[in-house]
Amino acid sequence: MAVIATAGHVDHGKSSLVQALTGTDPDRLREEKERGLTIDLGFAKLRLPSGGDVSIVDVPGHERFIKNMLAGVGGIDLALLVVATDEGVMPQTREHLAIIDLLGIEGGVVALTKADLVDDLTAPEVEVRKVLAGTTLANAPIIPCSAVTGIGLDRLVAAIETQLAAAPQPDLGRPRLSIDRAFTMPGFGTVVTGTLIDGSLRVGQEVEVLPAGLRARIRGLQNHGRPVDIAQPGRRTAVNVANVAVSDLRRGMVLASPDTISPTAAIDVRLRAVPYLERPVRHNMTATFHTGAAECEARLSLLDTDSLTARESAWAQLRLAEPVVVLPGDRFILRDPTGTLGGGLIVDTNVRRHRRHDTATIAALEALASGSAQDALVLRGDSLSLQAPAPSFTPEQERAVLTYLARLRATPFSPATDAAPSKALIALLLKRGDVVRVGDGIIFAADAYAEMVARITERLRADGPLTLAEVRDMFGTSRRYAQALLEHLDAQRITKRLGDARVLR
Repeated sequence: MAVIATAGHVDHGKSSLVQALTGTDPDRLREEKERGLTIDLGFAKLRLPSGGDVSIVDVPGHERFIKNMLAGVGGIDLALLVVATDEGVMPQTREHLAIIDLLGIEGGVVALTKADLVDDLTAPEVEVRKVLAGTTLANAPIIPCSAVTGIGLDRLVAAIETQLAAAPQPDLGRPRLSIDRAFTMPGFGTVVTGTLIDGSLRVGQEVEVLPAGLRARIRGLQNHGRPVDIAQPGRRTAVNVANVAVSDLRRGMVLASPDTISPTAAIDVRLRAVPYLERPVRHNMTATFHTGAAECEARLSLLDTDSLTARESAWAQLRLAEPVVVLPGDRFILRDPTGTLGGGLIVDTNVRRHRRHDTATIAALEALASGSAQDALVLRGDSLSLQAPAPSFTPEQERAVLTYLARLRATPFSPATDAAPSKALIALLLKRGDVVRVGDGIIFAADAYAEMVARITERLRADGPLTLAEVRDMFGTSRRYAQALLEHLDAQRITKRLGDARVLR
């Protein structure tokens, strides 16, 4: 189920539009009803003409509540930018559009709401197209519509479905759910919600709440009120967790598989200033850092310049006031009391301080950002750093890696789960492609994984559906390994489950 987030200026009709499209009023809080604006995130489900369902996250437009808007746009497939025809582009329209652009959200549709109030739509459409130019939504369809009369709503839904069909599939790896709500449900206990990215979760699985390091177990999973055994990436998900109290949770914490991600308080980034910036972003200034649903104060170190003006970019390091859970490739936003300053791409985490204006450091950052990560990493102790042009191990670490890979290959289809070296070594082996993680604590050597995938796909093409028991017997392994492998292949969209069997997608 894809996820859409609304965006746009206050009182331009985002919540009314969501209600007209879905029949659900996303303004769920009494204070929102009394004040007539959205304060916190609202949620609804949209049924597409094809029969598929889409999650809509309705986010606040008022400047005071923009941090909740930032929590809503993390991990979405499509932005629904709302602009009222009678007012046109407003300050929060520009800020929300800048955030969408900085977060790299390429799918989008613009809803020109309140179309029943304007006789000529030419001027509003021209204004919006001009503002979209140069952003990730430059080519987004613009659909005039009205939540009151219903005109244009069918065209809007059709445009949404077309844009979603072209959206890339979510990346798969270590599952993460950035918590945007935590509450107690009578008869169930603690429930957290968020958008699941990078991997799947299943009922009964042990998880870790980061950065607190709390261990919990998944008692139940839901997608829009529908119980599921496995939650797939890219979907709004509610997780009923045991052994953790609501009082121990807060927005911005992350639910993940145990021992797969280390929180960080220092990150290297590619920073880009917003186009409407009035005062320069300066070296050593403090700002509020946002990623997913998390926010904290950060000190900015510009590595290749002393200041940034509107639209300019630079390499930078952020020293965070508290640990957050992020991975290279994640997006972030920087704000201060005047508004959004900029944002961009997280390139590396758990990093040491860099010398400014150092050509070797800048070259290493450029290599990381271009995807040549293994050409820029060096392992220091138990962390990865950008201090050398090529990866290197100490003799002791090299022995640990060779021993680990040998143990994996000794029983390739039932690899040892108690032989893993440090998290940093595992992270580097995953980056290099030496190993593949398919489940909690289950890591296969890359050659063994490739063999299993090839044999399973060949068997499915030749003889049709394949059961878990048949996969277990095919590789002489246990049910645990076979199940983890098949769930991983489902998440990778290589296979899909039909009843008790798997078939090729």
